Amino acid sequence: MDFVLALHSHLPYVLNHGRWPHGSDWICEAALDTYLPLLKELEGLEADGVAAPVTIGITPILANQLQSPDFATELEAYFAQRMETCAEAPAALEQTGDSHLLPLARYWEQHLTGLRDLFRRLDGDLAGAFRRMEERGRLELISCGATHGFLPLLSRDESIRLQLKLGRAEHRRIFGRDPEGLWLPECAYRPRGPWAPLPEAPGRGTRAGIEEHVEEAGYRYFFVDSHLAQAGAAFGLYGADWGEWRPELEAAVAHRLPGAAGAAARAVPATNSPYHAYRVAGEWGPTGVSALIRDPVASRQVWSRQEGYPGDEWYLEFHKIRWPGGLKYWRVSAPGSDLGAKQPYDPERARERAAGHARHFASLLGRIAGEQQATPGGNLVAVPFDTELFGHWWFEGVDFLGQVFRALRDVPAVRARTASEHLAHVPEARGLHLSQGSWGANGDFSMWLNRETAWTWPRLWAIENDFWAKAPGAMQVEGLRPVLAQAAREMLLAMGSDWQFIISTGAVTDYAIKRFTEHCADAEFLLAALEPGSPQLATAQDRAAELWRRDHVFPHVLDMVRAAR
Repeated sequence: MDFVLALHSHLPYVLNHGRWPHGSDWICEAALDTYLPLLKELEGLEADGVAAPVTIGITPILANQLQSPDFATELEAYFAQRMETCAEAPAALEQTGDSHLLPLARYWEQHLTGLRDLFRRLDGDLAGAFRRMEERGRLELISCGATHGFLPLLSRDESIRLQLKLGRAEHRRIFGRDPEGLWLPECAYRPRGPWAPLPEAPGRGTRAGIEEHVEEAGYRYFFVDSHLAQAGAAFGLYGADWGEWRPELEAAVAHRLPGAAGAAARAVPATNSPYHAYRVAGEWGPTGVSALIRDPVASRQVWSRQEGYPGDEWYLEFHKIRWPGGLKYWRVSAPGSDLGAKQPYDPERARERAAGHARHFASLLGRIAGEQQATPGGNLVAVPFDTELFGHWWFEGVDFLGQVFRALRDVPAVRARTASEHLAHVPEARGLHLSQGSWGANGDFSMWLNRETAWTWPRLWAIENDFWAKAPGAMQVEGLRPVLAQAAREMLLAMGSDWQFIISTGAVTDYAIKRFTEHCADAEFLLAALEPGSPQLATAQDRAAELWRRDHVFPHVLDMVRAAR
């Protein structure tokens, strides 16, 4: 049986939008906690001759940031701040009578020094490091919608095509080859049929299914949650299993709107196996696009803090942080213990637990493989996760992944492969009609369409309609093209699914509202200036240049606007 590990790496555009707490510090934290440790682990596996054919999705909006000189500058500054904290830690700990934590302060200093050395050895180019690993045949890189837009709720098919085609073109520009696979943003899928998410939604009649757009854009496969294939129950984003988000996620469930609920939201018996890849069936039969189904058994073991590995007492506690400075000195400790009862962290013991959990996971995969030998066609265990689960939420998670690939050498019934390798070696099962849904709370669209976020969609839909109405004419006028290009960028940034998700969690609602309305307002102003005879054109041209310096992404966006029409 093939084991396909897929990691989805994504952050919205945060460069040039402040630093702390939700500006560039956000991407710097992800790089320090997850991306650099993952590269270090993959390098170690390669040096030891251990195959680790992971399938890694890097969204185009994240890849644009990772290759930006502004990111390299920001991360160097972030490292300097963290190293200063480590230098000040011994005196601060002595002053408060916490000298027993001094070894952990030294541990963090060594850890951060190693990651900074790696970043400099890579010349600050994380995207290039992943690209070179793929060129050496160590992994597979896949793409996503350009800005992680929630495709089923976009009002124009042109917008869906732009997200997918631009995402593919940007992947080729940055990573040097066309991606075979796609990470559907939020694993959100909608089949062909009538479209009316809200009463005020623009009337579009029957809309094409998402798989039709995916096939047209040139992708070969995507991942979906098991309930969309009627192959298991939904259990939501990993955030749903991390205590601080649970009340807000439950509130989003309670405030979902009728248009947010689909077939996936209802309890559907599992009638299909998740241990196959299926050809996604459209209205006229199977398409050329395959769906890899998340295995609910193996995934939950890693995904859930309550039921899986991340809640082990010896792992680093995510929520308890020492201020000032921001270092973490404590472990999870007893299940359900409050922050005041947390015990000091023991890095060595935590690494031992990660290795033990990796062996358990490898044996679990072996057991699944054994059980599926008696099942015709059972040939795949696909486990997709957010990359940031490993290292950021679960500090030891990157060590765990490396140890899984090492442990699989002792499980001959399981072969680690990339998604494309699996599809090349194993024929797909029959065609399958997928249900509407996502991997969010409820398994439907309600994390993105509920009473707290419903106001965002009519504004975005109006921008879509205005943009696609004006694009053909503006493309023909040289002086209008820079304004149209920046309007496209601002519209795409406003489309990011992150803003509705953050609003629904209630965590940093003000920030998400600010970013969404900011990009909408900029797009609206630029589009208004494209009216014939507009007195605002000169001002809009200057504003477009300013925004290009701030939101410096997708340099060839107009090529894909033309292709998406």
